[in-house]
Amino acid sequence: MIDTRGSEHAPSPDYVRSARADLLIGRLYRRVVPARVRKHLRRSTSPEVRQMVRLRAGRVVASLARAAEPARVAPVASRRRGAEVVAPWKGRSVLAEERSDLSPLSAMRHNLDVVRDALDGAGVPYFLVRGPEAVRFRVAVPADHRVAVAEALAHAARHRSLYVQGLEQGGPPRRANSRAIRAATGDDYLRVVQFQTDPTRCLTLGPGAGCEIEFWRREGSSLVAPRPNLCTDAVPVDEPTVPVAEPVLTPFAPRDPHAPTYPSRPRFAEPIYSDIGFPVDVVYTWVDGHDPAWQARRAAAAATVYHPHAANSARFISHDELRYSLRSVRMNMPWVRTIFLVTDGQVPRWLDRDVPGLHVVDHREIFSDPAALPTFNSHAIETQLHHIDGLSEHFLYLNDDVCIAGPLTPDRFFLANGITRFFPSPALVPFGEPDDGDVPSSVAGKNNRALIRREFGALITHKMKHVPHALRRGILAEIEERFAEEHRRTAASKFRHKTDISVASSLYHYYAFHTGRAVPGQIRYAYVDLAAPQTEARLRRLLAARDRDVFCVNDTTADGDGSTQRRLLLPFLESYFPVPSVHELPAG
Repeated sequence: MIDTRGSEHAPSPDYVRSARADLLIGRLYRRVVPARVRKHLRRSTSPEVRQMVRLRAGRVVASLARAAEPARVAPVASRRRGAEVVAPWKGRSVLAEERSDLSPLSAMRHNLDVVRDALDGAGVPYFLVRGPEAVRFRVAVPADHRVAVAEALAHAARHRSLYVQGLEQGGPPRRANSRAIRAATGDDYLRVVQFQTDPTRCLTLGPGAGCEIEFWRREGSSLVAPRPNLCTDAVPVDEPTVPVAEPVLTPFAPRDPHAPTYPSRPRFAEPIYSDIGFPVDVVYTWVDGHDPAWQARRAAAAATVYHPHAANSARFISHDELRYSLRSVRMNMPWVRTIFLVTDGQVPRWLDRDVPGLHVVDHREIFSDPAALPTFNSHAIETQLHHIDGLSEHFLYLNDDVCIAGPLTPDRFFLANGITRFFPSPALVPFGEPDDGDVPSSVAGKNNRALIRREFGALITHKMKHVPHALRRGILAEIEERFAEEHRRTAASKFRHKTDISVASSLYHYYAFHTGRAVPGQIRYAYVDLAAPQTEARLRRLLAARDRDVFCVNDTTADGDGSTQRRLLLPFLESYFPVPSVHELPAG
């Protein structure tokens, strides 16, 4: 039985199949229908009609695919964990090992173990190499052992369903029979993978977490690499291996004194200039708008607000997004040290506070002025984040509707010298002075612009994407001091106000940039508004493609209790992140 640990929805393989079918239909539609016809249809039909047609066609394709899909049997017994099953992967069926603790890091380690066991059993010498691929291990073997490697893989394939992929010739991974192994080991580097899937078959990990073998050729007294790596082109033939800790070989791994070690060469054993050696924490702000005690506090603090969005109930409704955002961080950023959850005396009912690595922080612990509480203004709360006790200097700030969609390493957000990265949005900050017609985010953007123009003579033009914000405590403290009056006024506003500044999500980035401590970055990102009519189709495409680094699912106009949005959102989130995190209490 699948343990969803108290979730309202179980992962749905049928939902995933339907999403993949919808993605396929979209691709076929764009390939077959001329652009001018598509443009005409967009103008002459409503988004609701187009979505209905797409979804119905997607269900037909999904049902046909389900009928043709092989039965989920266990054709091969695994030596380690149970039995292999048939799982979907990129429109095809593959044999995969089922794992309840599936993650990119666990898949990486497993595939490395498979390769190491095969090579050790055949007596083939090897050492690990630091490559640029953070979510795949590289294993170097002297080229004169090429035949022995092929035989070792063939032997391993008798006990588990392996796939091999020659990387010079290209092409998809192939089942590791003798012919496929001979072809793959004919290349100077290849990939070995045992597909792995979660118990629901909603998530299947394959070559992206595979283990790569590369054949180093002998030239005199040296072994020479067949392709670039991060450290060296050659090593001495007779140089002994040394144990190297996993976090040195890949920045994707957590910095743990008990981390596993692997045989490597001394030139790969030390951190290099671009390695991030400082700890990185994550901070969430979270509220449960359904909580009667919180609702009473909000009602008691009610005041006239300048704009309906300043106190829009949709901003406070929880659809359990935090559960899935936490899953996404633990799965796709395992290097995060500690997660801090900032709340107004609330704790999610499903959260296990006793598990190390997560701390719940009350507003009273961080606000400098207790008179500012209770507050219902996210801008105000964000002014106080750097006051969290025990927070690392470098941290990521996430809203609970932001999810890490795929494996990311710390250098996506920070440089090794401590410089932070920020991600400008195509959306522009409106020109002019703040007025009553501006939504709160635009008002804050205009106020930020006035400060940056005053201090640096530069014009802010763009908002920021709804992604994790890379921040430094010291710079936030500097902003609090430099813009003391604006900072204090924002912190004291119980609801969003025309005088607010948005420190963590915008002002910080422009201030740090103009003081030489932040640079623009790149990130593959998707923003989905639950109020948009095409949202269901967009969510299904996100699930089927899994080609984003980060996505944000924002609720701007929830209905009375948010039930419509939950029915739309939760099947998507549960199917995208089907593996519970360690911070969730067991079901029941």
